Formats: sequence, structure tokens, C-alpha cells
Amino acid sequence: MVLNFNKNIDGLLPVIVQDIDSKSVLMLGYMNAAAWQQTLNNRHITFYSRTKKRLWTKGETSGNFLEMIAFDCDCDADTLLIFARPKGPTCHKGRYSCFPTVIPQNGQWQRLQTLIKQRSDMAVIAESYTKSLLDGPLGRCAQKVGEEAVEVVIAAMKGNRQELIEESADLLYHLSVLWKKSGVTLEEVERILWERNQKK
Repeated sequence: MVLNFNKNIDGLLPVIVQDIDSKSVLMLGYMNAAAWQQTLNNRHITFYSRTKKRLWTKGETSGNFLEMIAFDCDCDADTLLIFARPKGPTCHKGRYSCFPTVIPQNGQWQRLQTLIKQRSDMAVIAESYTKSLLDGPLGRCAQKVGEEAVEVVIAAMKGNRQELIEESADLLYHLSVLWKKSGVTLEEVERILWERNQKK
């Protein structure tokens, strides 16, 4: 793929960044040839700042990097579409997307697995509930799944829809932590579901 950096003003290509999991648009930036090469080299999306007149890697100060997973360009090769996995909020205001009304519609469970893995790989983190579960005994993780499952049942029996949604989110979180503690991945569970569906 040969990108046309000469067609646009100052050799800058507009770059649309889309969440690979949720398919939501995260931001729009600009790249010159050097920014694109740096992005290819380290997979952290790097832009050219039109105000600072320099390259800047998204997350270089906050740690909220955008990891490039795949990319495409338009028919004229002068606009980039990058599919990324965000390592935190994309917007400098702490929002998921630079577009205020955009919220992720799917892919959250996959993103949760990534976050839990990051917590597992880190050293001791003060006040990290996830890290405390991962570093604790397996029985505690299993117990939390049981407790949350009971809460889901209670909410359902009460007919409290919002409570059922919230307790379900708690259950999925604790189940994901238990998976990580036990060496199980979401992909393995999805594979079983797929195989069962094929049998039907």
C-alpha cells in the first residue's frame, strides 16, 4: 500500500481511528510520512501535531496509547482508517471517544479481559481490587463469582431490571477474573459456544 502524502496540504493525511472491538469512532488526527512510519514501527499510533509542529504519540504523557491492529485507506490513498485497541480513554477529557456522544456498544467483555491481563502483569498496585483478587487464593475468586450469581438471581426474582443489569455486569467481571486466575480465556469459552452451535 502506497499512501499519497503529496495530495493534501503540508503532506498531511487525515486519519480516522476506530475501536477494533466496538467499531466506534475514537478520534480524527493527521499524519505525515514520518508519523506513519513511526506508527508502523512501534504499533502505537503517532500523529503530526499541527499546533506543536512535531510528531506526538497518543498516550505519550497519559499512558492511554492507541495500539494499531489493522489499517486501510480510501480509494485515493489519501485518507487512513486505523483499527485500534485503546489502552484507556482516548479523549484528553477522560472520555472513551473524542466525540462526546459515542459510547462503545460491544466489545466490552473483550476489553475487560485485556484490562484484567494488564493488572495481572503489573507489580503491586495500591487500591487495585482486581490485582488483590488475582494475587489472592483461587477460592476467593470462585466465592465472588458465587456471590454475584446469587445477586443476579435475587435481582431477577425481584423483577428489578436495572439491578439485574448491574449485578450481571458484576458477575461477568468476577467471572473474567476467575478465568484469568485459572488460565482460561474468553476465546476458549467462545470456541465451545461455537462448537455447540454447529452441532445444532
